[in-house]
Amino acid sequence: MSQPSPEAVQRRGRLKPLGALLPFVGRYKGRVAAALAALVVATLATLAVPIAVRRMIDHGFASENAGFIDQYFSMMLVVVGVLAAASAVRYYLVTTLGERIVADLRAELFGHLVALDATFYDTAKTGELTSRLTADTTQMKSAVSTAASIALRNVMMFIGAVAMMVVTSPALSGLVLVAIPVIVLPLVAFGRSVRKKSRLAQDTLADAAAFAAESISAVRTLQAFTGEDRARGTFSSAVESAFGAARGATRARAMLTFVGIFLVFASVVAVLWSGAQEVLDGRMTPGTLGQFVLFAVFAASALGQLSEVWGEVSQAAGAAERITELLEVKPRIQEPARPVALPRPALGVVAFENVHFAYPTRTEAPVLGGISFTVRPGERVALVGPSGAGKSTVFHLLLRAYDPLSGVVKLDGIPLTDAAPRDVRRHIALVPQDVDIFAATVAENIRIGRPDASDDEVRRAADLAAADEFVAKLPQGYDTLIGERGITLSGGQRQRIAIARAILKDARVLLLDEATSSLDAESETLVQTALGRLMEGRTTLVIAHRLATTLSADRILVMEGGRIVEDGRHGELVGRGGLYARLARLQFDAAAE
Repeated sequence: MSQPSPEAVQRRGRLKPLGALLPFVGRYKGRVAAALAALVVATLATLAVPIAVRRMIDHGFASENAGFIDQYFSMMLVVVGVLAAASAVRYYLVTTLGERIVADLRAELFGHLVALDATFYDTAKTGELTSRLTADTTQMKSAVSTAASIALRNVMMFIGAVAMMVVTSPALSGLVLVAIPVIVLPLVAFGRSVRKKSRLAQDTLADAAAFAAESISAVRTLQAFTGEDRARGTFSSAVESAFGAARGATRARAMLTFVGIFLVFASVVAVLWSGAQEVLDGRMTPGTLGQFVLFAVFAASALGQLSEVWGEVSQAAGAAERITELLEVKPRIQEPARPVALPRPALGVVAFENVHFAYPTRTEAPVLGGISFTVRPGERVALVGPSGAGKSTVFHLLLRAYDPLSGVVKLDGIPLTDAAPRDVRRHIALVPQDVDIFAATVAENIRIGRPDASDDEVRRAADLAAADEFVAKLPQGYDTLIGERGITLSGGQRQRIAIARAILKDARVLLLDEATSSLDAESETLVQTALGRLMEGRTTLVIAHRLATTLSADRILVMEGGRIVEDGRHGELVGRGGLYARLARLQFDAAAE
């Protein structure tokens, strides 16, 4: 996976990783303003309580002022009611705002992931990406909703209480202000440690999740080779490492909590002792000291809770770093600023002009070494050659999963790099050898290329692909949910669904990676007939692993070592006695035996 540059890391260090949430917060300015208003009202109501306490202590207990007590307690009930209502509104607004922001973040992150190109996924681990999309965003949700609500309340309370402490007694407030740096500096230092340890714990857990996802996706192969014990041991080791990292992060958070609470309340005790001396000397009334102490308790309590929340926020900052790394990855396949529109209707002319290519993860091993060919509209061209010859790479480049190192790939005379990738792919239908089936209904799987297709169109496509027969036998027919990766279907059934997708998409260019390789003889005959009708008038490129497929091709391109070494029809190539003739002799002789 692409790593962020050192400059990006330094930039995040300055701006704080959670700053990545600010654009999402900005979408809901009205709700933020309402939450802040409720927070201010709740804070003012809380800060009114010590003032009422001072007046009761200093004036309410004299016999001539006994009526004040009823008035003060009545007003305090009103204040408490305002405080409760404002706190409830603040909690609701802040918590739902946090949920909304994290939901937007998840959607944005997923949208970004599905837009990244094949180069990114050549090295990325699916399990780790899933961990960032779920576990990391959940960590941030906890911080943004619950922790943010607590943090905002206590920041406001701390500021208001300190201000009222200064108004009540500047001398005692001076002692508190001197103590604040002594309290805050250790909290910041421990917070950095918590963030680093939390990042390590999240990375370790992601590694474990990646291994688990890989093992579960291949569980049948794992069981077939009796690899359960080894997989169990590897995962247990990964989980223990994740536990150790999480324990280290928790230890740092516990120490942070201890230091914060001890320093905060130790300072309150010191200030209270000093204030008691002033009352004894007659320089302060008992009510004033009580008011100051309450404000000091509010401030200390707010700072103490902030020390606890700080640990959770630091953990969220670690998750934010990991998410920000993903959001900063830029796809190599970019849409041009002014994309050239492909002709409509499409013609179906495919051209490779002196194309050189090597996969980004293996730049030292060229895959294509300057191939050139043109496929005319409606022509059927088969790509033949040994494994590693570059046949699948031709498909990858035509779908613009990658860009060539040099040379040009064109569709209808337009270089693919000048067109929008989605526009290019709309003109192409692919039937791969390894079919991806999603955990959805049969109809939804067929509709992938055309979500707006009607039920009748889906059934017609399935019928042409010889899939309708087996679909009709499923419990709910086209509404039957098929397992993840189509595990409940046979290989031939999965491939017929892939063919139905291509038929339904009705694209001008067809890419068939030996589309009938997993079918039985009867189904192959049906599908070949359907594909024959489908290919009429369409440009078709076929990767032919079985040379029987090439017999009906208009032209055969024989590839070896990333080059086209032969070009012609079946009979011509057999007569030349080259690579194709040798491959044909091996396959047809084996079939005859």
